[in-house]
Amino acid sequence: MRKLASFLMLTLDGYFEGESPWAIDWHNVDDEFNDFAIKQLDESDRLVFGRATYLGMAQYWPSAEALKNDPEVAARMNSAPKIVVSRTLEEPEPPWANTRLIRDPRELETLKEAEGKDLLVLGSSVLTTSLMEMNLLDELRVIVNPVLIGAGNSLSSSAGGRISLKLLSTREFRSGNVLLTYEPVPAKMGAR
Repeated sequence: MRKLASFLMLTLDGYFEGESPWAIDWHNVDDEFNDFAIKQLDESDRLVFGRATYLGMAQYWPSAEALKNDPEVAARMNSAPKIVVSRTLEEPEPPWANTRLIRDPRELETLKEAEGKDLLVLGSSVLTTSLMEMNLLDELRVIVNPVLIGAGNSLSSSAGGRISLKLLSTREFRSGNVLLTYEPVPAKMGAR
């Protein structure tokens, strides 16, 4: 059985974006981070997105800017099979090559049971939180950037209650970023 992992970038004060959508100018990205990103993409054979993250990624990665600034990551992002989980999208719009729409995140359970490389959720804080609450997420990878922004949207803002995590590993980057890898602790029935 393959893993379903989620990867997010956060500020030290816990935000994945500033107060407006896609306010991520604080991302601390360098060659070491890009090597890590490429390795993650190579270890996965499907990318998974929630609606809002899909909309932003589908606009950026096929763009001339992405192809120029980050050709290796862009090539992988654009060629990888992708799944967008949304109850509100009628179809993946804007269209992005190799994208399939599913309505219920529980459909990912069937994909986890199939042969292949891991499934990787990118960004998608609401989906990530839902997957943890449904006991479907196997691993949460968070890169904490050494910056405080004071306000924004946090991973916990969509949580319905406490979600416990077990630390599996840490990795320090030269940039000051720290990768924290967690295993969500399955919620007990009726516990909150």
